[in-house]
Amino acid sequence: MRKILMLLPIILSTLYLSAGTLANVTVPATAQVGNTTLVLNGMGLRTKYMVKVYVAGLYLPQKSSDPSAILKPEISKRIVMHFVRDVSKAQLTGGFTESFESNTPDAAKTLKPDIDRLFAVLDDVHEGEEVVFTYIPGKGTTVAVDDKEKLAIPSPEFATMMFSVWLGPKPPNAGLKKGLLGQ
Repeated sequence: MRKILMLLPIILSTLYLSAGTLANVTVPATAQVGNTTLVLNGMGLRTKYMVKVYVAGLYLPQKSSDPSAILKPEISKRIVMHFVRDVSKAQLTGGFTESFESNTPDAAKTLKPDIDRLFAVLDDVHEGEEVVFTYIPGKGTTVAVDDKEKLAIPSPEFATMMFSVWLGPKPPNAGLKKGLLGQ
């Protein structure tokens, strides 16, 4: 028993080091998605006018710094948005709309019904809450707010548009994309 107690700090520090921490937000090193374990690829901080909005963590089956490969519909992926401030529904949907139109303008038009469904389930987000987008090939994208699944959209095109928000040519801020790509 004494040996276990002596080893406990080492074990706990190893677990802590395997997780990611950014702006006082810690996310797990792995995420279980169906039968697949995804690893934390990287973390980034979303800022707007120098104000911290959320910390995002990107999870993939294996680490990658290639956004084109990550966006492929054959790859499971998850984005966890941990909010460090309150954000209104209007601010949230406005940010997504801007990103969809900047990164995937054609998809933003053709997938408008799916975007409308997404926006219908989103609400104000409060500091400490998480919004999670998970894509599983053949199943689609789920949206969860604080561990409560709100919506599932089967279209792989929707997943590509959604994850392009952070990994497309015009992310909300360059540091966020670089962080998610582990750069």
